[in-house]
Amino acid sequence: MREEKKPVIVWRNIGQLEASDRRSFSTTDCQPLWNSNKRFGASGGSGSDGNGSSFTFAGITVVEKRNRKEFAPTPAQLLKHPLSVLALVHREATLFVAAAVSGAVAKTATAPLERIKLLMQTHGARIAQEGAKKSIGFIEAVATIIKVEGVRGLWKGNFPQVIRIIPYSAIQLFAYENFKNFFRGEDDKLSVIGRLAAGACAGMTSTFLTYPLDVLRLRMAVDPGFRTASEIALSMLREEGITSYYSGLGPSLFGIAPYIAVNFCIFDLVKKSFPEEAQRRTQTSLFTALLSASLATLMCYPLDTVRRQMQMKGTPYNTVLDAFAGIWAGDGFIGFYRGLLPNFLKNLPSSSIKLTTYDFVKRLVETSENEYQRIIEENREEHNQKFSD
Repeated sequence: MREEKKPVIVWRNIGQLEASDRRSFSTTDCQPLWNSNKRFGASGGSGSDGNGSSFTFAGITVVEKRNRKEFAPTPAQLLKHPLSVLALVHREATLFVAAAVSGAVAKTATAPLERIKLLMQTHGARIAQEGAKKSIGFIEAVATIIKVEGVRGLWKGNFPQVIRIIPYSAIQLFAYENFKNFFRGEDDKLSVIGRLAAGACAGMTSTFLTYPLDVLRLRMAVDPGFRTASEIALSMLREEGITSYYSGLGPSLFGIAPYIAVNFCIFDLVKKSFPEEAQRRTQTSLFTALLSASLATLMCYPLDTVRRQMQMKGTPYNTVLDAFAGIWAGDGFIGFYRGLLPNFLKNLPSSSIKLTTYDFVKRLVETSENEYQRIIEENREEHNQKFSD
């Protein structure tokens, strides 16, 4: 997200200074006029044109930051126009916080569906040694959780998920905006390939930096009992070593890269296809987010199933190929899409809340900056009017 910086030239009347009859100057030695004794005197305040006539001159100084501070809104003006206060906060900081909050709210609201999805995804691997059936349905998963752990169990593992999703969402959306700038062409336009690359890089960056918390969340969701996050983290470190925090990182990176790339790219492109007036509507952002999340989920869900089964304690799979072969042998093609229904029910509102909230805040920031700049222009005009009078 680039902020355009435009120079501003301000004309001011300077008292006791008369305009010179000399309207133009010419020089043949290509030297600055103020360095030429033929044109100006040593004092810099007056000079001669070489023909015996003298004149006075003035200079123009452009100081962008000084002008912005000089005509900045007063406290009274900020109170009168409260939206402009948002412009005082750094744009990137505002968007970073907005992404974090929207991600936390979205994940908490859909935590029960996430728990159900994880049980359905990993059921076959968890009971492989018990001789039980290899799949579990949506209703059966809900009944099992409530029977064993109560309604509270539907939100089990949500705390480390929220802790993770705050930096995850913030890093992901913030990185996407910056990667888009990086992949822009010489004409400052962003191609479809550039958008996909930006989304993939943003997804991998956020996943790598927050991956241990994702593994911890999974262990809490599928392990029996009410163990705390700290107990599970210490147990993993003691029994499995530090590498257990990065189990399944490979398929996670390969899975999240196309998911975020497709999701964000479709969101941007579809939204741009609407008329400008429609683009500003929240309904447009919501519809676009639902569409992009649905297509991305259908394309990338099998890789999510693979990484979840590789994250589990005692997983029989050492590589991604082992996991693909094992899931196919045990449950066929449908095994890669176990838990897709709760995932759709979770991902669609979650992704929609996150992208719609973020898009709304971006528009709010732009409106705030425009309001702030309008007050500055009014103050500048009022100041110039006083000088003219």
